[in-house]
Amino acid sequence: MTEMNINPDLVKEIVGQVLSESQFGSTNSNKKIFAFSIRKDEEPYVKEWASQHPDVQVEYTSELLTPETAKKAKGADGVVVYQQLDYTADTLQALANEGITKMSLRNVGVDNIDMAKAKELGFEITNVPVYSPNAIAEHAAIQTARILRQTKVMDEKVANGDLRWAPTIGREVRDQTVGVIGTGHIGRVYMQIMEGFGAKVIAYDPFENPELKKQGYYVDSLNDLYAQADVISLHVPATKENFHMINQDTIAKMKDNVVLVNCSRGALVDTDAVIAGLDSGKIFGFVMDTYEDEVGIFNADWRGKQFPDDRLEDLIHRSNVLVTPHTAFYTTHAVRNMVIKAFDNNCELINGKPADTPVKVG
Repeated sequence: MTEMNINPDLVKEIVGQVLSESQFGSTNSNKKIFAFSIRKDEEPYVKEWASQHPDVQVEYTSELLTPETAKKAKGADGVVVYQQLDYTADTLQALANEGITKMSLRNVGVDNIDMAKAKELGFEITNVPVYSPNAIAEHAAIQTARILRQTKVMDEKVANGDLRWAPTIGREVRDQTVGVIGTGHIGRVYMQIMEGFGAKVIAYDPFENPELKKQGYYVDSLNDLYAQADVISLHVPATKENFHMINQDTIAKMKDNVVLVNCSRGALVDTDAVIAGLDSGKIFGFVMDTYEDEVGIFNADWRGKQFPDDRLEDLIHRSNVLVTPHTAFYTTHAVRNMVIKAFDNNCELINGKPADTPVKVG
């Protein structure tokens, strides 16, 4: 038998490499993020983030987070989520049972989280408060202009072969006084776009922006805004104080032929009051990207099925109402930002670092 010459130094080097690779693999799988309700349009950005963070294991599902699906995140250090369903006490408990109390939302709103339970369980939560103000503001502005120019009516006429002008006459944006309620990131972009059309813009916000105040945009009260505005656009969160802020009483204070725009949250608007205003002619048109009963209806295909909401169906078919199913945010720019920022936040949380955009829990 031929005796092999073994180089001890080479053996040490090979063994060292094997041990190093084994340790690196262990480090790679040491942290894990699980994402729920990932849509096809989000997948490229999830993969982009994962490829740039090889030290974090990333898994995901298209299913929503529920008490039943929470077990899919078993072994994860944190979760990334986005859904219209409530994050109920049972849902949060199910995550906590898996040892997961670090949750990052891919959206702004946190009003569907049981914060009392989250605080009890010691949850750390983040959101993405600014992913693309332009996406929502542009949508609101485009729909505002469409209502004023009665494009839905004219499109239907043309499709049916009626090419007569009258009585479908439009209103120019520059002739309107546009009232903006809420002057955060989205509200300010909407104001800029409306001014680009030449409109007079006024605003109300209990937390006034110093620069806008200096420029004289603010009116003293909501009643002042209602009395002056031809168009009223909402850009405020859904809080207890803001619930049904647009209602029978406030609509009565508005100018005749007012246009209402809600690309914010459905709970801000008393839908029955708006329908009454449309029926009476008090309201000229309604832009509606959110609906107070949208959960379980929006982002679903109802073709060939019984539509589940008579009130919403009525609004959809009105010639002076523009309904979109909570899609104002839905642009490639915004979706990428929502995914990347949420994963960045969760990565910070699971590594014990302060996240950029934490949500106050409790």
